[in-house]
Amino acid sequence: MGKLILHIIDYFFIVFHTVLILFNVLGWIVPRWRSANLITLSLTVFSWFIMGIWYGLGYCPFTDWHWKVRELLGYHDESNSYIHFLILKITGIRLSESLVDVATVIIFFTAYFISIYFAVKKRMLKRKLKK
Repeated sequence: MGKLILHIIDYFFIVFHTVLILFNVLGWIVPRWRSANLITLSLTVFSWFIMGIWYGLGYCPFTDWHWKVRELLGYHDESNSYIHFLILKITGIRLSESLVDVATVIIFFTAYFISIYFAVKKRMLKRKLKK
């Protein structure tokens, strides 16, 4: 595969994965996006914990594929965490990887519980209106 194509794929993953992460964290804010947000959050939980049984806790196929592309480009990223990688890549700030991991889990599950709350609230409202 040509280097240009690999650079395009690398850039795609940085943009796509960043947008997905932001959607996971903030998608519940827009009522119209809440169902899709709950789905992407649930798929993330599936990836982290179910696929993680075989590939390691916190596994993400997008991260895996992106690391492979970056390896083919000759990059040897120091981060094991994609969020840590993004923070370092975008801001140049080198934070503790364990701090980033803890913050990621807290922020993620806060967003997940908020998304679940809105889904349950919507379902209860529909039931109430049917009565």
